[in-house]
Amino acid sequence: MPHDLASTLHTLAPLTVEEAAEIRSCFEPMQLPRGRFFLKEGQVSERIGYVQQGLVRYFVHKADDEATFEFTAEGDFIADYQSFNSRQSSIQNIEAIEDCILLTIGYEQVQHIFRHTKHGNLIGRLILEHRFDVMVSRLLSLYMHAPGQRYQHFISNYASLAQRIPQYHIASFVGVKPQSLSRMRKRWSQKIS
Repeated sequence: MPHDLASTLHTLAPLTVEEAAEIRSCFEPMQLPRGRFFLKEGQVSERIGYVQQGLVRYFVHKADDEATFEFTAEGDFIADYQSFNSRQSSIQNIEAIEDCILLTIGYEQVQHIFRHTKHGNLIGRLILEHRFDVMVSRLLSLYMHAPGQRYQHFISNYASLAQRIPQYHIASFVGVKPQSLSRMRKRWSQKIS
């Protein structure tokens, strides 16, 4: 069932009916089929997407390999916010790993919301704070944790998505080859049972 943008926004700020309608009117629907990109490296992130249905992954190319660093599902926003705000080319890729239904908004519409709604700046700040927290947590995990700990982090934070994500993407997220992930999963399941 698709997630509702208005409900998500209401969890961030006490919007009036008019304010919610104005914000909602700035978004446009978009279908993003599995395997297609919301953003490719080298492009400027022109839009922010709200995931109503589906699942995406963020990754970068690293030494002839893909390094997945984030998964985003229903009820959350997607973009390379650094590229979106600076209007510079992105080094990130955002790929649909399921068919997605998105609501998207461009830079000028975001600025309109900031200028013309009472809670627009608050909503924008809270969304960015959340994305900042996610990215810092991931960065610290890469520097501080061994692959087994990163797998535990994945299970803790993405348990509801684990069955929806291909194993090779999970291996990329953890920073191991798929064969190593299989061994990790086996050890993990033996600890639980």
